[in-house]
Amino acid sequence: MFETLTGGSSGTPRRIRRSQQSWIASFAVNAGLFGIEPGSAVATLGDLVHSLALYGAVEALHLGAELHHLAGLRPDRQARALADRRIRLLYATPAQLRALIEAGQDWPDLRHVVIGGARLDPGLRAALSGRSDAMAHEFYGAAETSFIAISDAATPRGSVGRPYPGAEIRTDAAGRIWVRSPYLAASYAGPPGSALWQDGWVSPGEAGRLEDGFLWLDGRIGRQVKIADQTVQPEEIEAVLLAWPGIRAGAVLAQPDARRGAVLVACYQGAIDEAALLTALRQSFGPLKAPRRLHLCAEWPVLPSGKTDLTALQARLT
Repeated sequence: MFETLTGGSSGTPRRIRRSQQSWIASFAVNAGLFGIEPGSAVATLGDLVHSLALYGAVEALHLGAELHHLAGLRPDRQARALADRRIRLLYATPAQLRALIEAGQDWPDLRHVVIGGARLDPGLRAALSGRSDAMAHEFYGAAETSFIAISDAATPRGSVGRPYPGAEIRTDAAGRIWVRSPYLAASYAGPPGSALWQDGWVSPGEAGRLEDGFLWLDGRIGRQVKIADQTVQPEEIEAVLLAWPGIRAGAVLAQPDARRGAVLVACYQGAIDEAALLTALRQSFGPLKAPRRLHLCAEWPVLPSGKTDLTALQARLT
């Protein structure tokens, strides 16, 4: 058994306890999916205390690949290392990938980029294709569950893909996602988090739906907001925000409101026409659900895991 940490994007990272076999079970699957062979050059970016970087590093070593752990380097030096060391497989979060792309480096040898921790927005996907011919594999999962679903070229836009090989997915009457697989963690090793364990199934604390074999996410149950008795999922609005030209990073947060209970504020980093974006959001979601205002962040707060620090963003609004 060993322990790792959750990403902690909306609170204190939680300790996860899992068996070695729960990761080893997926190593052979990924060897086939991503072409990991003895001697393959694999890179990880984040600190090993976080599950995505730790997983990528241990997987590479287990399969006899050549591991290049680039944590601690500036993004421009990481980008140069990917080219100089002829990296073929990269594990990264969207925030880490964006920083690499902004370094202005091409990666002709890169073949696969495994994206975890957050959604890959269309602009970032296009930017990656301008630097490399690598295939982006966006997977949905959590530290508590490991892989749940994975996307490919046939995945409809907006879906997180089909169930990862060996994973079973179901949703309950409330829309809560549950998964059963050989890759599940055993439990929390300290204070509980948002995931639930029940009769061999684990819920990562998110809502969604299955349609024609593809999984669609609504968002984290813990982030749901009540506005005038209507339940709103901020991630739905964030998807539109992140697709807006000129937006580099974005998040939608709630603030108390005496009349409605709460109102939404869209935080963003980038250069945009704010009036045009607010109008578009109101047209898409209506006056009740749409953010009441925008908040520009010159510096975007991120956690050591590479995820957006929602707690730090919320503090800037108070």
